Amino acid sequence: MPELPEVESIRRGLAEHLVGRRILAARAFGTRVIRRAPQGLAPLVGRTVRAVVRRGKFLWCDMGEDLALLAHLGMSGQFRVDEPGEEESPAGQRRHLRARFELDNGLVVDFVDQRTFGYLAPVAFQATADGQPGGAGSKRAVVPAPVAHIARDLLDPYLDESALLDILGTTRRALKRVLLDQEIVSGIGNIYADEMLYRARIHPEATALPAAAAQALLNAGREVLEAALAAGGTSFDSLYVHVNGESGYFERSLQAYGRAGQPCARCGTPLQKITLGGRSTTLCPVCQVAPIG
Repeated sequence: MPELPEVESIRRGLAEHLVGRRILAARAFGTRVIRRAPQGLAPLVGRTVRAVVRRGKFLWCDMGEDLALLAHLGMSGQFRVDEPGEEESPAGQRRHLRARFELDNGLVVDFVDQRTFGYLAPVAFQATADGQPGGAGSKRAVVPAPVAHIARDLLDPYLDESALLDILGTTRRALKRVLLDQEIVSGIGNIYADEMLYRARIHPEATALPAAAAQALLNAGREVLEAALAAGGTSFDSLYVHVNGESGYFERSLQAYGRAGQPCARCGTPLQKITLGGRSTTLCPVCQVAPIG
C-alpha cells in the first residue's frame, strides 16, 4: 500500500496539473470505486479544484466551500494525467480504469486501480480539532469528515510531538503496531515502520521507550520519510507510479524491509523476518534491541 512518501509525491504531481482547473466531466467505470459515494461523482462537475491536500495516506481535492473529492489509493490505486488526445491513443486505453475526469484545459485525469481497494468520494468538510490546517497543501483548517480521525504525520508542522512522545513512552503495545496505528501517527506503513525502527536500533516488539529512545525513533522516522520523498517513494512494481507514469527509486536505499536473510549493513548479521500483528517484519537481531528505561 502506498505510504506517506508515495502519496505525497502523487499529491504534488496532481497539484501541478489540477489546481485552478474546472472539472467538465467526471465518470466512474463500475460501482466499486464510488462505493462510499451515494451520489457518485456528479457533485464535482462544474467545480474548480482549489488545492490538492494530503493527511497521512489520504488525498483530497478541495473543491471550495463544503466539498472535497476524497481519494484513498488502497493497495494499487494510481492517478494518471494525460495531455489532450493522449487518452485516445492505444496507451490511453488503460486496463483497470475506474474513473476519469476531464478538465477545462483539455487534460484528462484517470484513476486506475488493479486490485479495486481504492475509492473516490465527494464528501463534506469539518473543522480540524486543533484549529490548524488540515494537511499538506492547504491552509484551511478543515478536513473531509471521513478523515477527521486520522492523526497528523511526522512531517506535519502541526503534529503534537509531545503527545506522541508520551504515547511511545507509556505504551504496552509493540512499537511497530503503534507506528502503524493511523489514529496515533499517520502515513507510516509496513515499509517505513521497518526502516525507522532499524535506523533507530529499536526492536519492533519493544514497548514503552525511554525519552531519549522515543525521540531517536521520531528523528529516524523523519529522516527515512524525507529521504524516501526525495527519491519519489518506493516502487516495487507497476502498482505504484507517479502521475506521469514514472517510478520512485527509494527501494535502492532500503536497509531492512524485504531484506530478510541478507547481511545487516551495520554488523553483517543476517536480517531476520518475524510476524507481528499479522504483518511481516524485518529486523537485525543484534542491532535492534528493546531499550531499558
